[in-house]
Amino acid sequence: MLLPVETALDRSCRSDHLLISAARAETLKLTNQRPAADGHSPVLMRAADPLDLHAALPVADPALDPVNPLKGPFLAEPLEWMTAAKVAMELARIAGVLPAFLVDPEPAGEPATLHSVDLAAWKDPANLVIATRAHLPIAREEHAEIVVFRSPGDMREHVALVLGARSTNTTPLVRLHSECLTGDIFGSLKCDCGPQLDHALAAMSAAASEGGWGVLLYMRQEGRGIGLVNKLRAYRLQDEGFDTLEANRRLGLPEEARDFPLAARMLDLLGIGEVRLMTNNLEKVVALEDAGVKVIERVPHELPSNPHNTRYLATKRDRAGHLLT
Repeated sequence: MLLPVETALDRSCRSDHLLISAARAETLKLTNQRPAADGHSPVLMRAADPLDLHAALPVADPALDPVNPLKGPFLAEPLEWMTAAKVAMELARIAGVLPAFLVDPEPAGEPATLHSVDLAAWKDPANLVIATRAHLPIAREEHAEIVVFRSPGDMREHVALVLGARSTNTTPLVRLHSECLTGDIFGSLKCDCGPQLDHALAAMSAAASEGGWGVLLYMRQEGRGIGLVNKLRAYRLQDEGFDTLEANRRLGLPEEARDFPLAARMLDLLGIGEVRLMTNNLEKVVALEDAGVKVIERVPHELPSNPHNTRYLATKRDRAGHLLT
């Protein structure tokens, strides 16, 4: 049985075995632990003495390292249930919690059985359906429609905003925009998300005024898919000098966890088979084309930097493969 370190309600639970990420295990310098290329991979570790949830949290969360520098000794042990462990790590990522679990804790509580195929079925883009749609005039474009999508068992509601009159004679200008509370709502200067959103809507409105149309896919995939809480944990690590991708890795989370095929499903439900895609990220182009959406043009989407996001943009360019133009 696995119990998430971060969300367990019974604080009396204890265990001398924890399931953590390979990146976290590497940071903790676990005995017998070989560095892994994938920091999100699971590692089974044993502590010298049983850990309760209060003691386990600093082991799991690298953001707490400055105030909890001494840990261990720990030992990495063989993991004979790798498939189940990988599913657990992925569930933690989807839930937006730290990828760390007490293994066979005492008291154990009531277990719930889960199989790896259950996760694959839950993530299937075919589950996504249109929930509702309505006319929604916005500041950039009065002639706009909002379409909301959701899947059974998933509380995230993805949105498409269609600007201008749909036409079979013109290919829509499309932007895949992942939710960013800090940038989209609060105007954070640490990223370029807010300006990208504004620029995309302006470009689509301009297209609509010239007889074209645009579609903004607003996808609930905060923090490159790791969730708001873990994104802010990553911000704390960035304040210590780590870049965006390094911070995700130290948290034991994927550097990129967004589900771009989900966007292809949204376009399919909207009856859109080809697009002009606003992006500097080739992964989005490949994901859409692999899912059957024809990208007839990649429209560059580059905006000026500011003193707070210069390194962030350089990381996207140099390490994530984003194009400049």
